[in-house]
Amino acid sequence: MSLRGGDPAEIGGYPLEARLGSGGMGTVFLARTASGRPVAIKLIHQQFAGDEEFRIRFRQEVAAARRVSGAFTAAVVDADPEAEHPWMATAYIEGHTLAQRIAKRGPLAGAELRTLAIGLTEALRDIHRVGVVHRDLKPSNVVLSPEGPRVIDFGISRATDQQTLTMTGRVIGTPPFMSPEQLQAPRGVGPRSDVFSLGTLLVYAATGQGPFDADSPYMTAYQVVHEAPSLGSVPAALRAVVEPCLDKDPDARPSADELLERLRDLPVEMGAAGAGGSRTRDTDTQHHRSTGGDTGSGGGDTGSGAGAPDGSETSIRRRLRRRWRPVLAAALAVAAIGGGVAWLQLDGSEAPAADDGKERTVAAAGVPLPDGYHPWRRTVPNGSNPPDELRCVPRGDALYCGGGGVVATRMRISDGKEIWKVKSGGVPVEGMHIVGATDDTVLAYRPPTDADGATDATTEVVALDAETSKELWSAGSGSQSTGLTGRTQDAVLFGSRVLTVNPEGTHVEAREARGGDLLWSTPMPAGSECAPFTAGERLYALCAPQAEVDSLELNHPVVHTVDPESGALDTGVAVKGPVQPVGGDDGGLVLLHQRMKGPEFLGYDQVVRVDTGRRDVSYRPLRTTYAATPGMAGGTVYFAGSTGLISAVDPATGRQKWARQTNVDSASGPVAGDGVLYFSSASGRVVALTPGGRTLWNGDPRADGLGGGVNASPRVVVSGRVVVVAAAGNTVFSFDAKKPPKSG
Repeated sequence: MSLRGGDPAEIGGYPLEARLGSGGMGTVFLARTASGRPVAIKLIHQQFAGDEEFRIRFRQEVAAARRVSGAFTAAVVDADPEAEHPWMATAYIEGHTLAQRIAKRGPLAGAELRTLAIGLTEALRDIHRVGVVHRDLKPSNVVLSPEGPRVIDFGISRATDQQTLTMTGRVIGTPPFMSPEQLQAPRGVGPRSDVFSLGTLLVYAATGQGPFDADSPYMTAYQVVHEAPSLGSVPAALRAVVEPCLDKDPDARPSADELLERLRDLPVEMGAAGAGGSRTRDTDTQHHRSTGGDTGSGGGDTGSGAGAPDGSETSIRRRLRRRWRPVLAAALAVAAIGGGVAWLQLDGSEAPAADDGKERTVAAAGVPLPDGYHPWRRTVPNGSNPPDELRCVPRGDALYCGGGGVVATRMRISDGKEIWKVKSGGVPVEGMHIVGATDDTVLAYRPPTDADGATDATTEVVALDAETSKELWSAGSGSQSTGLTGRTQDAVLFGSRVLTVNPEGTHVEAREARGGDLLWSTPMPAGSECAPFTAGERLYALCAPQAEVDSLELNHPVVHTVDPESGALDTGVAVKGPVQPVGGDDGGLVLLHQRMKGPEFLGYDQVVRVDTGRRDVSYRPLRTTYAATPGMAGGTVYFAGSTGLISAVDPATGRQKWARQTNVDSASGPVAGDGVLYFSSASGRVVALTPGGRTLWNGDPRADGLGGGVNASPRVVVSGRVVVVAAAGNTVFSFDAKKPPKSG
C-alpha cells in the first residue's frame, strides 16, 4: 500500500516506503535502514501522543518487545517512546498472518499444522522465560514467514513484575482468544493465560473456528468462562494436546515447556478438520474492534480497526479507560462492587443509606407480612442476553431490580409479579446493577449500545418513574469507581441526590433524583481523579493523583468529605494506599488496605480508620491477609472467603473476633438485622449467623451459579418480614424471615 498524502516521509531517520496498515492505536509503515534492511515502524496516532496512559502502554510494549526478541518474534530495531510522536521499529516479517491464511485457504493440516503448533509454543516459551506475558495471542498477531511462525504486537503485554493497564477498569484483549481469567481478573493474568490463548488459536488453525465462537463477543466471552470448548472437528492427536490448555483453572494447564514436549510427539500425518469445520470469514477481524484496533508489527495485517474516537484529549483518555464489559456470573467479578451492608430497622422506618450507597427500606421480623404474601421465585427475562445477576431495592410494596441485561424492573414484594420492565439495549455491565430508588423514582444504569461489545460510548444514569417506568432524565457517567474505590459503582444515591462523575472525568456532579436538575458541579482537586461514595450517613470522595492513576499505583489516595448541599470538598486526609472503603462507625470511615504483589491482588492486610474531623488516621494490621469479600455491620468488619469461611474482625484493633466455616462459598454480605447476619452466594444459598458467629440456619442452592470471586455486593435485601435474595441466572426469590428455607 503506497504512502498517502499527509504521511511522513521519514520516522526517526528511517525513510518510509509504504503504508502497511492502520488500526485504532497507530499506523504501521514499511521503511529501510541505512544498509537497506526492511523494518516495520509503528507510529502512534497523533491524537494519542499527548495521552499519558497511551504513552505508558507504548513504553511497556517497547520494553516487552525488546525483552522477547528471538527466533519466533519480531526483533526491535529502534524505538523512541519519548518522542513527540512515539514510534517503534521492528524487523519486517514477510508473510501473511494466520488470519489471512485461513480466510483465503481454509484450515491447516498435517506438517503445516504441526509446524505452527511447535513454532508458536517455542515462541511462548521464549516470551515467558524473560518474564513477559503476551496477553493478546490471536490469528492476526501471528505471521507465517518462510522461516516459520512469528508472534508480533506486544501492545497489551506486560512483564510479570509490572502493573497492567486494566486496573482503571478496562478488560483488554480479543474475546474469542482470551482466557477466563482475563475476563474475570485481568490484573492477575499470568503465563498460563497465554497457554489458554494458544489452545484456542490452534483449534482455530485446525478447524477455521474457535472453540468458544458465538454470535457476539459477549456470548463468546460468556462461553469462555462457563462452557466446555467445542473440539469435535479437531484432529484427535491435536485434541489430546490442546484440551488441557483450555482448562478453566490456570494451574491445571501445562506450561509452555510441558506443552512443547507433548507437541513434539504429534504425528505429521494429522488430518484436516472435519466437515463443517471450515469457514471463510476472518473471525479475528470481525471481533477486532472490541480491542481498540491495535496494529501489528509486520505482514501488513491490521484488522478492521475501530478508528480513533474524537473529542478532547481528556475525553479520549476516559473512553479508552472504560473496559470492555462482558457480563459473567457476578461471583466471578474480581473488582466489582465493594461489600456493603443493608440495615434492619426495629421500627420499620426508612433505613439510612447502606454502606454501598444504595438505600433500602427494611424492618424487623416482627412486622406483619404484606397482604396475600407467599414465598416466590422468579427468573427475570432480559431479551437475547444470557441471564446473569440482579440486585434489588425494596420501597414500600415494590421491589426494584436492575442488572443482568435489565435497566430496571418493578415487581410486587407479595408475590413477585412483574409490574414493568425496561430492558437494556447495550452490552450488560459486569458488577453494575442498580443505583437505588426513592419513593417515586428509580435510578439505574444504562450501558452503551454497541453491538461489537466496545465501550467507546458512555454508561448513563437513567431516572425512571416508579409507577409507569417512563424515563424522566438521563446523564452520562464517568468510569472512576473501580480503579479508585474497588467498586463498580459509578453513581451514588444520597437522600434525594444522585452523584456521578462527569463523562470527561473532571468534576463530581449532583442532580436532583426526580427532576435531574444539576444542583452542583465540583471540580476535582488539581492533578487528581476522584470517585464519590457513602459510608454510614456521610458522603465522601476518594481521590488519587493523576500520575498514580495513570501508572496504576494508587499509593497516596486522599479521603475528602463532601458537603451534600454545596458539593464542597474539605482539605482531605491522606492515607497509605491502595485502600478500599468498607463502611463507617463512631470512629469515622473504615477502609481496608490492599496487599499487592505487582499486579496481583493478594487480599486485605490492614484496617485503616480515618477521622476526617480530627484529620486522624490509624492503621491496624490484620492477623492474616484476607483474600475474601469484605463487608461491615454493627461496628464489625466481616470477610467471606471463597471456601465458605466467614471471619469477624474488630476494626478498632484489627483482631479477629471469631471465624465460622459455612457451606456458602464466595458469599456476599453481610445484611444485618435484629440478631441475624445474612450472607448469600451466587447460587442463592443463604446462611444466617448471629453477630457472635453462631449458625442459625443454612439454605439450599436456588440457582445454577458459580463462586470464586471477591467483592460482590450483598445479594440479600429485607422489607418487613420478607427477605429477598438475588442469584445467578437473573433469579430472584423471597421467603418469610420467620420461616427461612433451611437446608434439606
